Amino acid sequence: MNTFEGTATPVMSTGQVVNAYVQEARAEVMRYLRLPGFLLPTMLFPSVFYLMFGIFLAQHNSPDASRYLLASYGTFGVMGPGLFGFGVSLAIDREQGLLTLKRALPMPPGAYLVGKMCMALIMASFITVIMLCLAIFGAHVQLSAANIAAFFVTEVLGVLTFCSLGLLIGTLVKGQSATGLVNLIYLPMAFLSGLWFPLSIMPGFLQGIAPLWPAYHLDQLALSAIGMGKGGELIHVIALVGFTAVFLFLAGRRLARHG
Repeated sequence: MNTFEGTATPVMSTGQVVNAYVQEARAEVMRYLRLPGFLLPTMLFPSVFYLMFGIFLAQHNSPDASRYLLASYGTFGVMGPGLFGFGVSLAIDREQGLLTLKRALPMPPGAYLVGKMCMALIMASFITVIMLCLAIFGAHVQLSAANIAAFFVTEVLGVLTFCSLGLLIGTLVKGQSATGLVNLIYLPMAFLSGLWFPLSIMPGFLQGIAPLWPAYHLDQLALSAIGMGKGGELIHVIALVGFTAVFLFLAGRRLARHG
């Protein structure tokens, strides 16, 4: 009896646990490298927007327009990997039974989610670097090394909030339904957070509800990172942490009840 229990619940060494996380992250990276139809649009979509509105059109407006839009479209860019990478792929994995299979395997329960999170962080890093290159070399935005570092860290870490939101969405629907639901959240949230148009030119009602969206708080932190903030950074950080905690809590409950 003791032998049977020892075989059924094998204890993994620290090295095996670390290797399980590394292999899961590697598998997730390889998965998306084989999906250029998802990878390229997610990475290039915000860059094309910034090229049109932040470089070609913004030069005829305020000299700070390109700097302002760097924060807006940078935030818009890092939302994608979190929402689509977690929301859609998790929903598909649940529908196809891959998540159930992974639960049956002798691997750390968090490795699957950590692998997806690593992939989202990598994609957010590439998107942020591309946006910075366009801003500095294309729009000639003057940024100090501290501004660049702060902007990079803010945007890359900011993707974690959208990973948690994507995780929650992935537990609510299955399969291709997730794509539609993510788009219903992704695009309106970007608009209502002032990422496409400054909130100052939008109706007062929309300005009042902007803090309800996590994208608004990340955008405000991104603006602060490049020297255009209005203060209150701690409030925005607390808001993002709060959104992340709530989404993770709700997603955890859904996964525990419905798998």
